[in-house]
Amino acid sequence: MIIDYSDMDHSFLRGTGVALVTPFNLDKEIDFDALEKVTQHVIAGQADYLVVMGTTGESVVLDTAEKKAVIAKISEVNRGRLPLVLGIGGNNTGAVVKQIHDQDFKNISALLSVSPYYNKPSQEGIFEHFSAIAAASPVPVIIYNVPGRTGSTISPSTTLKLANAYSNIAATKEASGDMEAIMEIISKKPQAFMVISGDDALTLPMLSIGADGVISVIANALPYQMSEIVRQARKNQFDVSKEIHYQILPMIKLIFSEGSPAGIKAALSHINLIDNYIRLPLVPASKALYEKIVSEMKSFM
Repeated sequence: MIIDYSDMDHSFLRGTGVALVTPFNLDKEIDFDALEKVTQHVIAGQADYLVVMGTTGESVVLDTAEKKAVIAKISEVNRGRLPLVLGIGGNNTGAVVKQIHDQDFKNISALLSVSPYYNKPSQEGIFEHFSAIAAASPVPVIIYNVPGRTGSTISPSTTLKLANAYSNIAATKEASGDMEAIMEIISKKPQAFMVISGDDALTLPMLSIGADGVISVIANALPYQMSEIVRQARKNQFDVSKEIHYQILPMIKLIFSEGSPAGIKAALSHINLIDNYIRLPLVPASKALYEKIVSEMKSFM
């Protein structure tokens, strides 16, 4: 079944989205004042849109009420200045569809949904999963391919099949690291379908082969730098983009060296936007990594 949502405008995805962290206090409760600081910092840094309740936001350790409170706070702080993308995903298709039906999409411009994890569905299963999400979603859908976390890959053929079958499946966030697969998607996709980098370190290479932007982790701390990489690349000013890319690449490597969001929370803690707390089973960055991050961040202060 082909569903037509051609009147939906998702051009804002051609840019830099920031996968916002969820700050906690000493008691591991949500720190809404810090959340406001991070949101204002990212907006001031000229990002193009905000991504709420993604992996970086530790959505899997937040309950339903907490998720609603985070979304409400970010919407309040944002005041409609930037589009909001909401993460809703899981490995129980029926439960994901129910979450979508129950969600208030006021102020939400798009939905980001990760490929089912742990149960390792076939490509046909992945296609049917996203078909159900496409049918349920009142906003454009970004599918999220991150095999390092899910244990399975959305193949290029499945991505293209979804892109051609559902015009409200607006984009793929590609964090596979497989440049050959990404090139296949870019070369064969419908014109309106977008390819978004889900890997900060590979954003510039992906832009050079035709990707449309990034959903970034490092942009929590360095929003202007990552946004400028994308802006300049989209103007074919790759010399400028390349210079900034190599400036921030060491920091990108550091923030992911002990997993995410431990590294980015360490960086944000150093610049006094949040306190350095994470909910179990994740733990904060080691002292050695924290010191390296602090040293590297000095070049951006």
